[in-house]
Amino acid sequence: MSTAATAGQRVASLTGIRAFAAFAVLVTHAAYWTGHYSDDYPGRLWARAEVGVAIFFVLSGYLLFRPWVRSATQPSAALPSSTTYFIHRARRILPAYWLTVIVVYLVYAMRDHAGPSLARWLPTDPATYGTGWGGFVRNMTLTQVYGFGHLHAGLTQMWSLAAEVVYYLMLPPLAWLLVVVVSRRSPTSGWRPDLLIAGLAAVMLVSPIWTFAVAIGSGADTTARLWAPAFVAWFAAGMMLAVCRDLIRRWPAWPSVSIAVVLFAVSASTIAGGPTIIPDTAPQTVVKHLLYLLISVALIGPLTVADDTAWSRLCGSRPVAWLGEISYEIFLVHVIVLECVMAAFRYRTFGGDSVLVVVAVTALASIPPAWALHRLT
Repeated sequence: MSTAATAGQRVASLTGIRAFAAFAVLVTHAAYWTGHYSDDYPGRLWARAEVGVAIFFVLSGYLLFRPWVRSATQPSAALPSSTTYFIHRARRILPAYWLTVIVVYLVYAMRDHAGPSLARWLPTDPATYGTGWGGFVRNMTLTQVYGFGHLHAGLTQMWSLAAEVVYYLMLPPLAWLLVVVVSRRSPTSGWRPDLLIAGLAAVMLVSPIWTFAVAIGSGADTTARLWAPAFVAWFAAGMMLAVCRDLIRRWPAWPSVSIAVVLFAVSASTIAGGPTIIPDTAPQTVVKHLLYLLISVALIGPLTVADDTAWSRLCGSRPVAWLGEISYEIFLVHVIVLECVMAAFRYRTFGGDSVLVVVAVTALASIPPAWALHRLT
C-alpha cells in the first residue's frame, strides 16, 4: 500500500508506527519496574524508550493539523468543523480511558479484600497516591498531573495523556490563528506555507521557555514540568510536518531511520540527563526534548510521502497496523497488566529481575484486554 493518503483515507504505515511507539513505552515502564533505570549508559538507554511518547505527540500534531493544512491549500474550501473534531476526539479518547480508570480502581479495591489465592495475581503496589474519591475524580477528569500525589498506581502513565488532551483542546483555536490570521488565508489568496512554518516555529519556542521557567529552583510546582506547555514543541513539530507534506516530494526512509537510531543512542549519554522523565536541569531537558523531537520526525517523516519503502511496508504490514489500531488501548492497560505480571512472577519492584521476561509477558497479556477495550468502545 502506498504511504500517501488523500483526504479521509487512513494510512496503514502511520497507524502501524503507533505500535512501535506503544511497545517503546511498555519497554521503558518494564525496565523501570524491574529496577533497570541505573544512571549508566545501559540504564539510560532503557529509560530513553520513553521516546514512544514523543512519537505519539508528533504523530497527533501531524494527523490532526492535516485537515487545516488542506483548507489552507484550498482557501475557497470551508475550514474544518470544530464541533465534529471535538466529538470525534471525545469518542476516541474518553470512553476507553474512563473504563480503564474504573477497572484499575476496582482491581485495587478487590486486592485489599482478596484472599491469599487471588491476591498473588493482583498488584502489590501500595497505591498510596490518588486514592479515595478525590483521586478518582482527578483521574477521571485528567487533572491528576496538577499537583503532587494524584497519580494512582496502574495509571501513572496517564500523565502524558493529560498533556495530550490539553493539545486536543487548544488545536482548533491555534489552527485557526495560524491558518486564518498568520498565513492570511482568504478565498482569493494562495496558501503561505512560509508563514505557517514561521508561526509554528514561534509556537515551538513555548517549550524551552516553559522548561526554564519551571526548572528546579524556580519555585514553580514540581509537577509543572509535566504540564502540556513543556511538550508543545513535539506537537508543533508534527504540525510543521503536516505543512511540509505538501512541499516535499521524497523523503528517503533508511537514511532518516538511521539518523533516528543514532540520535537515540546519543540521547542515552549524559547530555540528555539521567534516567528520569524530566532531567534535573533545564538545559538537559531542552536537549532531551529536542533529540526526541528529531527522532520522532525522522521516523514519521518518510511515512508521510508517497515512497514505497521497506520502512513503510514494515509499518503498514497487517500485523503491525493491527497492533497500531489498538495501540491507544495497549497504552491504557499495559501498566496495570505489568503490575499484575510482576505479582504473578513474584518479582519485587526494582528488584533487578529480567526485564525481557516482563516485557514479553506484559506485551502478550496486554493485547487481549486492549483488543476487547477497542471493540467495546
